[in-house]
Amino acid sequence: MQKYTFDYIIVGAGSAGCVLANRLSENPECTVLLVEAGSKDWHPFIHMPAGLAKLVNVKSLNWNYNTEPEAQLNNRKLYWPRGKVLGGSSSINAMCYCRGHKLDYDLWASLGNKGWSYDDVLPYFIKSENNQRINNEFHGNSGPLFVSDLKHHNTLTDTFLKACVQQGYDQTDDFNGAKQQGFGQYQVTQNNGSRNSSAQAYLSPVKGRDNLTIWTKSYCQKVMIENNQAQGVEVIKSGKLNKVYANKEVLLSGGALNSPHLLMLSGIGDAQDLESHNIKVKHDLKGVGKNLQDHLDICLVQACNQNITYDKISEIKTGLQYYLFKEGPGTSNVAESGGFLDINPSTAGTQGQWPDLQFHFVPAILDDHGRNRIEGNGYTLHMCYLRPESRGHLQLSSNDPMQPIKIFANYLSEPNDLAQMKKGFEIQREIFSNTAFDEFRDSEIFPGEKVQSDAEIEAFIRNKAESIYHPVGTCKMGHDESAVVDDHLKVHGVKNLRVIDASIMPHLVSGNTNAPTIMIAEKVSEMIKNG
Repeated sequence: MQKYTFDYIIVGAGSAGCVLANRLSENPECTVLLVEAGSKDWHPFIHMPAGLAKLVNVKSLNWNYNTEPEAQLNNRKLYWPRGKVLGGSSSINAMCYCRGHKLDYDLWASLGNKGWSYDDVLPYFIKSENNQRINNEFHGNSGPLFVSDLKHHNTLTDTFLKACVQQGYDQTDDFNGAKQQGFGQYQVTQNNGSRNSSAQAYLSPVKGRDNLTIWTKSYCQKVMIENNQAQGVEVIKSGKLNKVYANKEVLLSGGALNSPHLLMLSGIGDAQDLESHNIKVKHDLKGVGKNLQDHLDICLVQACNQNITYDKISEIKTGLQYYLFKEGPGTSNVAESGGFLDINPSTAGTQGQWPDLQFHFVPAILDDHGRNRIEGNGYTLHMCYLRPESRGHLQLSSNDPMQPIKIFANYLSEPNDLAQMKKGFEIQREIFSNTAFDEFRDSEIFPGEKVQSDAEIEAFIRNKAESIYHPVGTCKMGHDESAVVDDHLKVHGVKNLRVIDASIMPHLVSGNTNAPTIMIAEKVSEMIKNG
């Protein structure tokens, strides 16, 4: 058995872990180990943005989770892809740069989480960002993370935005400025047409630092805890057990599934659950793995009568255009445009203040996360309800670290979530029915024109809704009995241990979760450095 010692051990080189590795190793006196279960981000489909459509079938870069049977979704097991590679899910996502809404963070602060209001977190969004177009008080232009307009978009994306105008919806060129509501093209985490994952933004420029060690293909199986203090971690690397000790802190950044899983394996969680798996209880913390939240998404898919979608695109021509010139459809994130709508203005008192729904438009046929290829040309409109009331939980399947955690997402367990999704589905159809689409519209593929009644639409949602990949909340930040970390993200009751990733969000943000996760890591890395 090998023994090592570092000042800081970071478990998980995803959206948060790469930020922490960069910021903490800025101090040359400080030694940092970054442990990642996946491989280096060498795969060409990671870096070519449109390659994300192919990544779904590259099993080695993905944890390939599935939920347990979901009672409200006809007992379907839903597919939850999560990145297993340097950059984590930021290496396989659709690159949409969205921060959420001001009121999301003000809600966090109102729960007693000091320092997490919108005004508190905005400086860290700005610090992280290198926006290539927008230069104002909401944006940064010198941070590590490149944020750009798409270099290429499909003509149907313009058609979609025209249809939104015809529907009476506002247009916007910035979802992250003074006002989130409206429709427009997404800005993306790209640098000159290539994906700018957290690994590319934060890790690649500093991986040569003498005080930063990066282990890939290394499985952390346990945090070593003695006398309610984290001592270090046990890591399986090249088939051998390594004990790694932390002079200062152990930082868990495995994400909303892996961080709570590791806590449980280490003896931190609900004592009764841990004992049932013969795990020695180090600290009875009942909130670990609870409070699971995710955005449930439904796709309306329409056939297109012209050969202009991405369904029939020449892969050879697209690849050459991308690799030779960094131009063309290869630079597209596929989910090129979308928007945010407030359909319940009474929630915030003012129309448009706190959006309830998010949309992503894809100029191609999309079914089952792209795993089911359907012949023909078409276009797809995603819709998710942004503030679901349903809460799920995680549960150990075994004390074997290599066995995946059980996911009980509990989608639609609160009736209002379904009611809001049905409202959103009506809006999807209204947008596609506008005259802007007349020259392109063919028959409706999913759910099909025959689906019209309230009961039929409900059945469609239960049969076809899927995750849009935003799980959070399983190591909740707060001060009540269900909280796992405090507002410095220190694990309650255990010294020298923090969780720094999307699992700490007490409530889902109103949008994609990658940019907020990077912000969280920026903010807490500064807390750590300041002592």
